[in-house]
Amino acid sequence: MKRKKETENKNPFHREYGIFKNTGYIFDAMCAYERKIPLYLIISIICAPLMQYLWTFISKFVIDLITGESGVEALVLTMLIFTVIQMLSTMLNTFFYSEIWHNLIGARFLLINKKNEKVMSMDFRMLEDPDVMDCYQKANNSTGGNNNGVEGMMHAIFALLQNAAVVAVGLCILGTMNIFVTLGLTAGGVVYFIISNITNKQAKAKVWDPLALWWRKDNYMSYTTTDFAAAKDIRMFGLKDWLTEKMRALKKERYAAQKKNDMMWMGAGLLNNIIGTAALAGVLAWLIYSAGQGTLTIGNFSLYLASSMTYFGYIQKMLNNVSELLAKSREVDDFRSFMDVDGGTDVGENVPEYDKWEFEFRGVSFKYPHAEKYALKNLSLTIKAGERLAVVGLNGAGKTTMIKLLLRLYEPTEGEILLNGVNINTYNKKSYYAVFAPVFQDVELFAFPLAENVSMKSPADTDREKAEKCAREAGLGERLDTLPNGVDTELLKVIHDDGTDLSGGEKQKLALARALYKNAPVVILDEPTAALDALAESKLYNDFDRLIGGKTAVYISHRLSSTQFCRNVAMFKDGEMVEYGTHDSLMKKDGAYAEMFRVQAQYYVDAPEEVTADVQ
Repeated sequence: MKRKKETENKNPFHREYGIFKNTGYIFDAMCAYERKIPLYLIISIICAPLMQYLWTFISKFVIDLITGESGVEALVLTMLIFTVIQMLSTMLNTFFYSEIWHNLIGARFLLINKKNEKVMSMDFRMLEDPDVMDCYQKANNSTGGNNNGVEGMMHAIFALLQNAAVVAVGLCILGTMNIFVTLGLTAGGVVYFIISNITNKQAKAKVWDPLALWWRKDNYMSYTTTDFAAAKDIRMFGLKDWLTEKMRALKKERYAAQKKNDMMWMGAGLLNNIIGTAALAGVLAWLIYSAGQGTLTIGNFSLYLASSMTYFGYIQKMLNNVSELLAKSREVDDFRSFMDVDGGTDVGENVPEYDKWEFEFRGVSFKYPHAEKYALKNLSLTIKAGERLAVVGLNGAGKTTMIKLLLRLYEPTEGEILLNGVNINTYNKKSYYAVFAPVFQDVELFAFPLAENVSMKSPADTDREKAEKCAREAGLGERLDTLPNGVDTELLKVIHDDGTDLSGGEKQKLALARALYKNAPVVILDEPTAALDALAESKLYNDFDRLIGGKTAVYISHRLSSTQFCRNVAMFKDGEMVEYGTHDSLMKKDGAYAEMFRVQAQYYVDAPEEVTADVQ
């Protein structure tokens, strides 16, 4: 546990802003969503003490009437005044509670949207940094419910000010009773607050903060066990018992943390109950003594006794609100820490409208965050305008890392990448990303209609005819003809019960259709045909190569179906480019590429004859 705490303290992205700055931050967020928040706050501060003390005074006046301390006319007038005040305060209080909840939820959703915008705009490299992901998980927890973090602090602010108003009025009432008794009640409430605050702080540090990793594991397990994509493997390989056991172990860890939290609060609760009982017993003893001495009327006895109980209860609530506010403020620290992470600024010039697109790697090396070994070492390579370059090698050779650097998803650890002789860091990322039409191996489907999955644009900006044309050119024509609504067919069943899913091969053809639709000057294919067999892959590559015309294209694969129509081949191994040249020159060199090609040649040479024989 100590090591986990040290890790938390060393997280470079965690900051502490303080209760006052966080209160201002949250209040600004509330007002940004609803300008009437200050009005609601004023209403709540006025209504809270009225709702608590009004009937206490009515009881006093009734007792005074019975004991002959007050006249009937005065009592009737007082009752009428109190009735009007009660009606008005009840109406205002009802209005307050009818308005406040949905506005605070809306303010939380506003902050959630900002968090989501942040994570979608920050540098891609940061999404693989464990410190950033821990920070993001805590920010998620801080916005994860009505009583968590940001919205919890909103409620705590209102509750604190309401209860402070009740305490202030109670202090005025009890100040006429005995200042020392009042101070004793106040001291008991302060001790209650100190115990609660210490317990809150220790619970966060020793129980909830160390569970950040647990939440990530639990979210992953919950998603995996219900994910349709994993359902086949779970059933075919009998993973149910194994996954159940892993979830059971996770739940035990969570149960142990909850038990530890409950034990801490049980001890704090016992101490606070003892303090509360002693304080109220002292007040009651003083009131009985004063009444016995004849210095206190029965009406005032009733007023002070009821007010003392209300005052002590609300001073506990108020100071508990302070403790809660501090706890929620620490969770708001988590949210603001993520929001203040330097996710990279998209600055620089727009990429000019070049007639040609030539890229050069100059001594580029790259090491992933927290890694000791270089994923790419001293790469010097030129991708000429209009060239077809095949980048080949076994898995883990550094091919995809090279593409991530070319696309500026990562920045080189050493060296530089040039576009037409200009360092690519000169340009802002938004305009630089527009240069490329990438097709990745892992294709993400979105719960949108197929046309929007091709265009990757909003419905208003999607050219449906162009989307259908690109889908058919990418090889999805037969599948399109079977869909009930053509390109308007909804994909996935996440939102629409009648949504359609695509096979692995169809997903990769959809990704090719996206590249065709984007019509960018440079095309990147990072092993997008892994779900296809060798012959289908070779045919698709050739068809796609014909469709993109004179664009610059980079084909990444650990299979060699693309190399024979590419001008040059770059062979990668262990993070280095070990060979470079044309297919013929590398075959003559008889090195690593030639050996790899001979191993795979049967898929591209012998297979067609076998297929012909089968057909005959």
